[in-house]
Parts: sequence; structure tokens; C-alpha cells
Amino acid sequence: MQHPAVPELAHNTTRPIHWLATAAALAAVIAGSSFLQPDPATAAQPSSEPSGKTAAAPAPPATAPDPATVTFPLACGKAKPVVKKKASGDLDGDGRPETVAVVHCAAGSGTPPDGVYVITRPTQGKPRVVATLVDPKDRQNVSDFAVRDGVITATLLGYSAPNVPSCCPDLEDAAKWQWKDGTFARSTPAEAHTV
Repeated sequence: MQHPAVPELAHNTTRPIHWLATAAALAAVIAGSSFLQPDPATAAQPSSEPSGKTAAAPAPPATAPDPATVTFPLACGKAKPVVKKKASGDLDGDGRPETVAVVHCAAGSGTPPDGVYVITRPTQGKPRVVATLVDPKDRQNVSDFAVRDGVITATLLGYSAPNVPSCCPDLEDAAKWQWKDGTFARSTPAEAHTV
């Protein structure tokens, strides 16, 4: 008979005390795991805040004022003002967008003059017109119009004399407005020209 290379182990039989110790250890692990739970899953990225503190949710972005809710300084008689074009952007750097609207009186025929108005929404209250960039009394129409990076640009079509028909403006002027020192300052880009 050949003897094994490893001597017999003294603990090669299980006794009830072994089963009792294993059951107690398993019960301790299960009980401990019920107290240690992972944080609930969310779709948000984890914050750099220490756990236990909750960060305030960011405020929703401010919405630009709607020109339909504003009374424009136009004398249209029985006709109603029509918003021809509109664009929004933060013009004064306060973090809240303003709306710039090109508006004219509804006309059955002809080409009514346009007005260009800046609308803001105060922190409390209704939106209101805060600036008139182009007055309809000046008999101009707006063809190209944009708000980009806090700058308002427009191409203004006008008339060289009162007897020029309103269908056919004979002057073209490129204009640019930007908020400076508490007002909208107008400048004329170098490429402005007459038709």
C-alpha cells in the first residue's frame, strides 16, 4: 500500500458546529447588506458635491417675450398691427433674452412702413416695448433682419422723395444696433449703399 504524500487532514469530516458557524456568517453578510444599499440610479451625471448634500436644480432658461402679448406704439386706425419678422437674443447682457420685432399695420394693398421694436420681459410683470429702432413715420421697410451675438442688423429700404411710389423704394441702408451705455446705439456698416 502506498501512503499519500500529504498527511491526513485532521478536519476532513464536518460536524454540526461547522454548519452552525457557516450559517451564522452567511446570516451576518445578508443582514449587513440590507443596511448598505447603493445610491438610487438617475439619468443625471454624478455631481462633485459630497454625498448627503443636494445641489439646487438650475433655473430653467428664460423665455423670450412674445410680440403677440405687446401693444405696439402704432397708429393703425381700424387695421391691426402685424408682426412681419421677429428674432430673440440677449441684447443687454443680463442673461435674459429680448425680442426684436418688425411690425407694420395690416394693409389691404400697398407696402405699409415698418417699425422695429425691442421687447423685454421685466422680472415681474408683462412684456413691454422698451425701444423703437425704426419709426414707421420714417417710411422705411425692413428686408434683411437678424439678431446675433447681441447685435441687431437690418437692411432698410426707403424713399428719396415723398413722390416716390411706396411700391418701389429707391434707397437702401444697412443698419446695426448694439446696446451701449444704457441705449441702443446705431451704426451703419461700411457696405451700406444706395440703390
